[in-house]
Amino acid sequence: MSSPKFRDLSSGSKSLVIIELFLFAGAFLISFYSNRILHIVEHYNIPQNFVFIHAFVYALIVQLSSLALGLYNSKLRESFRGLVRRILMSVAIGFFIAVLINPLYAQFALPIELLAIAALISCFIICFFRYFTYRVDIFGLNKRTVLVLGAGERASIIEKRMRRGVDRQGFTMHGFVVMDGDASDGIVNENRIDLDGSLVSYALEHDIDEIVVASDERRNNLPVDELFACKIRGVEITEILDFIERETGQIAVNLIYPSWVIYSNGFASANHLRNTLDWIFNAGIAFFLFLITWPVMLITALLIKLDEGLKAPVFYLQERVGLDGQAFNIYKFRSMRIDAEKHGAQMATENDDRTTKIGKFIRKYRIDELPQIYNVMRGDMGFVGPRPERPEFVQQLIKTIPYYNERHNVKPGLTGWAQLKYPYGSTEEDSLEKLKYDLYYIKHRSFMLDILILIRTVEIVLFGKGR
Repeated sequence: MSSPKFRDLSSGSKSLVIIELFLFAGAFLISFYSNRILHIVEHYNIPQNFVFIHAFVYALIVQLSSLALGLYNSKLRESFRGLVRRILMSVAIGFFIAVLINPLYAQFALPIELLAIAALISCFIICFFRYFTYRVDIFGLNKRTVLVLGAGERASIIEKRMRRGVDRQGFTMHGFVVMDGDASDGIVNENRIDLDGSLVSYALEHDIDEIVVASDERRNNLPVDELFACKIRGVEITEILDFIERETGQIAVNLIYPSWVIYSNGFASANHLRNTLDWIFNAGIAFFLFLITWPVMLITALLIKLDEGLKAPVFYLQERVGLDGQAFNIYKFRSMRIDAEKHGAQMATENDDRTTKIGKFIRKYRIDELPQIYNVMRGDMGFVGPRPERPEFVQQLIKTIPYYNERHNVKPGLTGWAQLKYPYGSTEEDSLEKLKYDLYYIKHRSFMLDILILIRTVEIVLFGKGR
């Protein structure tokens, strides 16, 4: 009778086992025959059949170790970093066992150094292979079967925001369980489930990997005991806000409640050291960028003068709201007519008729933003962060959009997560959508996320995409 470990493997996991068995054996053979050429470690000649026996036994040992550490578990939900840790541990355990049984080969035993080289090559090959499968998911190991507990207003955001296949790359939607108190106009086109029996039995029968709690009425309405029973049986239980955050890269502002903000991970406040290092990093990039772009800025200034006359101002100063709600003046190349706001403050639109001929070009390629290098050097802004808004608009948006003021907990930036993820918009609804991405950035901001945003912003600048 086969081991329970192997019986629990999905077809995708079994394919992965077979492929990685050959990869581990191949890593061993690469190390062995490379050593024959490079003479890194001296050893006696071993008959060809014993070389393949060594390779097979080594691969089998490391793979059993990988199996024990859950690397072939179809329900394993790990980040790539977590997978690397498990791979390193499994190869280390396999190497240790291979060293212990190595003397049993008698005169055909291998030097320990050669086994160490095989282990090192194994780590590189399997990590590279797992990175590929993690991104492409050809074995379906990263695709979860999701059941949503609720079919009302809160649950409907999944149907509205994640309709396309590209939005559901990480999961398969099994259906939505109708709960007491759910709004009747919630889920329309998805599979609605009227559950009569046990939630635990249903989840196990249909191989549910994750249950998303999204019922409209929670007080004395959630099957807490059954959710707990699902949890201890390996079914992941996720709150709707965390699910949307993970799958879409935004925080659903309209679903937020105070306790989620209090208990949720992230939203860590920066300390003095972090602020100082941030300024050094941003000011250094700003100075380097100035050295590269000053000819572009000089030409832009001349073109503005030629377009609108020698007396026309080149720069445009505008008051914006920054860190902790403090106002500051932002510097930009003027892209609109001098009398653009003769009727009061107005939000800019994508095809604004107040824009000058030169202004349309410099706005498309964000050249008008280059003078903000000075704002970065002053410490008013960073390169990455929520885009600063004007005080007149902020006062109104704080009143109408919940948690809008939270975006002022970090320094504003020249570019941000919202600018990458959401198209240009000038309405209050657009501000709400951008806030969802701004809050996600504030919660997860890190040096690596900033680098990612800066790299992706280069594409926007070079190809004139977005705003």
